[in-house]
Amino acid sequence: MHKTVLLYEAVDNLHIKEDGIYVDATLGFGGHSGLILKRIKRGFLFAFDKDDMAISSSGPKLRLIGDNFEIIKSDFSHLKEELKKRNIERINGIVFDLGVSSPQLDIAERGFSYHHCANLDMRMDQSQKLSAYEVVNEYSYEDLFRIIRDYGEEKYARSIAKNIVKERESKKIVTTFDLVDIIKKSIPYRAMKDSHPARKVFQAIRIEVNNELESLKVALEDAIEMLEVGGRISVITFHSLEDRIVKESFKKHSEVSKDLKGLPFIPEEFEPKYKVIANITPSSEELEENNRSRSARLRVLERIKE
Repeated sequence: MHKTVLLYEAVDNLHIKEDGIYVDATLGFGGHSGLILKRIKRGFLFAFDKDDMAISSSGPKLRLIGDNFEIIKSDFSHLKEELKKRNIERINGIVFDLGVSSPQLDIAERGFSYHHCANLDMRMDQSQKLSAYEVVNEYSYEDLFRIIRDYGEEKYARSIAKNIVKERESKKIVTTFDLVDIIKKSIPYRAMKDSHPARKVFQAIRIEVNNELESLKVALEDAIEMLEVGGRISVITFHSLEDRIVKESFKKHSEVSKDLKGLPFIPEEFEPKYKVIANITPSSEELEENNRSRSARLRVLERIKE
């Protein structure tokens, strides 16, 4: 069963107003959206997702709570333009829950998991053309090496990319287990002890297929800009690449420019408009209950002035 990580912490930190406009940038299976809906009797919720399975599962659950919401099938990088279409310029709060949900991992045919044998896929939006199959079978050695090194932070990226290219010369790499076998052959045995040898490579390919990091950069800037004074943004990350983007974005918006830091007096117009509110990791109880929460981190930012 899917358990929403840092559910109450993310929503409580939004300081929800009953009549506010809120956004769930990553609807998933409705955990955060459901809790927000319960708290906005006179407000409205916009929930984004590009995964049809998540949308069809969450819609009926949310309707049991209220009808003051709209699900928008779109990548969250289109947040600003989609809300603008609905005459929404400002919002009171927004939550991002990044990464892959448990059902996506657990349904073998989605091809996200290295524990199940399935066709290489990993698309969150099933209507898009690019899948893990194209990345693995059509990308150049240089691009595979770069993706595995940068998005997977994989020490053995060079040998893995080399062996993928070598293997596909004789036959296509079709399934998740085909790829796992290549990865295992490319890594020294001693490096397989701490975690599954394919974990970092699968993460890297999934990020590439879904354009996750570039989408996050765009969506964060738009979300921060759209906040009302007193509005907050909660972002849950699951790996260091996402967290670094969030941390740097929040720092940029909440600190005085480096050029002004040494001055004895900072003019009001140069003072930050935002303030970092929280940096939270799961409690020991949550870690015990939900192993998938172990790498999660929640960061919260508030707009404090126009």
